[in-house]
Amino acid sequence: MKAIRSWCDPTTTRGRTAMEPRNRRDVDTFPREHLPPPDQWPELRFDLPELRCPERLNSAAELLAHTARDRPVFRTASGDTWTYGELRTRVDRIAHVLTAELGVVPGNRVLLRGPTTPWLAACWLAVLKAGAVAVTVLAQQRPHELTTMCEIARVGHALCDIRSVDDLAKAEIPGLRITTYGGDSPDDLLNRAPTSDEPFTAVDTAADDVALIAFTSGTTGRPKGCMHFHRDVLAIADTFSKHVLRPHADDVFAGSPPLGFTFGLGGLVIFPMRAGASALLLEQAGPRQLLPAIAEHRVSVLFTAPTAYRAMLDELSAYDVSSLRRCVSAGENLPAATWQAWHDRTGLRIINGIGATELLHIFISAADEHIRPGTTGVPVPGWHARVVDDFGEPVPDGEPGLLAVRGPVGCRYLADPRQREYVRDGWNITGDTYVRDSDGYFSYVARADDMIISAGYNVAGPEVEDALLRHPDVIETAVVGRPDASRGQVVVAYAVLRPGARRDPEALCAFVKAELAPYKCPREIVFLDALPRTATGKLQRFRLRADVNPARAEGGSVRTENDPVPPEGDQA
Repeated sequence: MKAIRSWCDPTTTRGRTAMEPRNRRDVDTFPREHLPPPDQWPELRFDLPELRCPERLNSAAELLAHTARDRPVFRTASGDTWTYGELRTRVDRIAHVLTAELGVVPGNRVLLRGPTTPWLAACWLAVLKAGAVAVTVLAQQRPHELTTMCEIARVGHALCDIRSVDDLAKAEIPGLRITTYGGDSPDDLLNRAPTSDEPFTAVDTAADDVALIAFTSGTTGRPKGCMHFHRDVLAIADTFSKHVLRPHADDVFAGSPPLGFTFGLGGLVIFPMRAGASALLLEQAGPRQLLPAIAEHRVSVLFTAPTAYRAMLDELSAYDVSSLRRCVSAGENLPAATWQAWHDRTGLRIINGIGATELLHIFISAADEHIRPGTTGVPVPGWHARVVDDFGEPVPDGEPGLLAVRGPVGCRYLADPRQREYVRDGWNITGDTYVRDSDGYFSYVARADDMIISAGYNVAGPEVEDALLRHPDVIETAVVGRPDASRGQVVVAYAVLRPGARRDPEALCAFVKAELAPYKCPREIVFLDALPRTATGKLQRFRLRADVNPARAEGGSVRTENDPVPPEGDQA
């Protein structure tokens, strides 16, 4: 493919130079206008020939274009199978409704919400094919969370599974037009879709037009919108999937991460479609559902978090998992012991990896004989990584420092000042502490910020604190992560109540569950008379993390067990 000198070209690595924002009335320019200033972008690298894309590119059209119509693309637990031909027809019908009936124009943000189903994937493809911007959120997220994300991204349209519409309808989102699918109403998306098979001509988007906004937790509690281009969608498939995972057209993908996480979007939609393979899309995909699904549907490529691999070990003997040939782990650190136990029981080498919503998917990994248990791996072809100090200078091998990454995809926050924190001197600083050895292998040490990673989910402590403080009885609170053998970390909340208030952890947990997605809710609540602080009043979080004799309320702590939903992973 001839390289075109544009934003896709490796000689143009920062900022838009070839094309300016459009001002036509039929295009919403909000995404382009709210990208970070070019001087705050990371340096972009397009080292592989396949990353040098044409100037005009619609990623949905590209994913749909090259596989025979009769090949399977999506399967369900009930045994339904969609072919690529059927998917194209349904995507085109949805795109016609979006543009002709709902008035969606290129650049409009369309929120997508629902369980992991072929219809949700079809809606995502239709939004991109229509030139709009997909904002995929979790079906578990509550009205307060949805309101914040829609406010940040100025979302005007939503396509929502009828089973997930209640919380979205309760959210205070001015002007949001909600169209449901999967229901019986004449206004339902699928009932409004034309019955004809008239093709929808994909909008002629630029490779560097925004295709999706993925929200990630922020350590301050306010989510950050990560803006990704059409070319980025294909870049993650043409780096990690092509060069590390190396899928076959006959592979059947499955896994636990929902499509609201980029880990799931890549592993269950983009990667299989780019390879002409198929994916089993499971609405319920915890460890107890994965094993029977693998056996029944002969899954060959599995994506899930270390927590799930540990949980499945005890049940392996009851199921035939001989169809598996690739197992991918991300979302949290994969301990060497978990890797070894899985290998001993299955003979399979788990492909460990680290990714981030800011970079869309996995950028450090290793497969097959290149795997070294206990390490994350080496930079994926097309990516570069190093370990730096607080000033951005590389540290010697063997010394811990901040992980810095760059490649074909980079962090571009939606109108967020935290862009300057994540991107420094052209590198993406992921917030992880790593060590690189003399052979170039990277090993995880810890998070460098206050993010809590529990069962593959990223949980921002301040966001949980804000929810707790909305309870009328809570006057002070602190939320930390504590090490846990099965989940990596668990969310622990320390709370100080108003005088005379009843210490009822179950009621407090129920309140938080109404405010936040269940995976963010504390597994343990400890009531204190006061939070531990320094003489100057600074909170001593380190004492809470270690639980070293904080100033407990009389009668000791009150704790509650609150199981999160199955591990699905916030990061890739």
